Amino acid sequence: MPRPVKRQRVTRASAAAAAKEQSPEPEPPANTAHDATEAPPAQATPRTKKSKSKKRAAPADAVPDAPVVQSPTKEQPAPAETPVESLSNPTATNPAPQQSNDAPSKQAAPKVDAAQLAKDRLARFKSLQARAKESLEENLKEATKEVQRLNSDTSQLPSLERKHAIASQKLLKADVEAAGGDFERERAWDWTVDECDEWDKRVKKKAAHRDGNAFRDYQQESNKVYKRQLRNIKPDLEQYDKQKMAAVEKAAASGGLDIVETENGELIAIDKDGSFYSTADSTNFAQNKPDKAAVDRLVQDLRRAEDQRLKKRRDRMADQGDQGDVTYINEKNKQFNQKLARFYDKYTADIRDSFERGTMI
Repeated sequence: MPRPVKRQRVTRASAAAAAKEQSPEPEPPANTAHDATEAPPAQATPRTKKSKSKKRAAPADAVPDAPVVQSPTKEQPAPAETPVESLSNPTATNPAPQQSNDAPSKQAAPKVDAAQLAKDRLARFKSLQARAKESLEENLKEATKEVQRLNSDTSQLPSLERKHAIASQKLLKADVEAAGGDFERERAWDWTVDECDEWDKRVKKKAAHRDGNAFRDYQQESNKVYKRQLRNIKPDLEQYDKQKMAAVEKAAASGGLDIVETENGELIAIDKDGSFYSTADSTNFAQNKPDKAAVDRLVQDLRRAEDQRLKKRRDRMADQGDQGDVTYINEKNKQFNQKLARFYDKYTADIRDSFERGTMI
């Protein structure tokens, strides 16, 4: 039986010494211009103590592992070799900037005259002042017009314009007469002969209407209303021509009219028996069916006539001095109250007076 080999007990100090002997010493760098800095001495890596609760007991015959010891020094990188030329000529690495031999082509700009610059600035300042003053005046004019427009009543504008025209005419007439001229002749220079004749007819017609404004009989009033309604009607001549041509073609197809062409190429319709044109016994007008636009126009005319009648009635009642307590809510209620007053005022006068005095029980 072979004899067991006796294991040598290794301590920490012996392991550190063995590692130090085995590690090679660092060689200094060769051909360097500067000496390398010395590395600090190696220090053993400290080991932290573990908790006693987690520490396990090692067997007696177990050999502890030798601690790993790092190299005492790190190899420093060798500095770059400095060339001999750079040491002998320190200005070789930083060459001087190359100077250009070419002369500048452009000459220096002439100096600006201070007096001329001040003069230009003064002219610009004055122009800005003038613009600001003009803007202020325009704003003031527009503001004045706006205030006048807001304070004026739009319903009185036609009356004011008419009064202004009359005043202007009177002033012109006074100036012409003061100069010894004829006012009518002076005014006629601005109008043609046809316009003057039309104006004279209009003035005469207006005077006749003003003279015949008083009530005479119902026939005259109906005639006046009819003429006024005719003035408000705007005839549709295009539609009238279409209806006329349709009636002529229908009569020519039925044999009531003969179409004759003249030498000039104009077509003439000849009524042979006189049945085409309407007479007192004709009833063709009853067969006409108006369109929707004509019906709407008729409704508008009726409403306009009713509004005018009510307006004249209100004006007439205002002229009669119908002033007092307001006991109505509309025109119909006012009329009903007036009827009651005519019949029952003589019986209810004492009661109303008692209400006003506050002595009514």
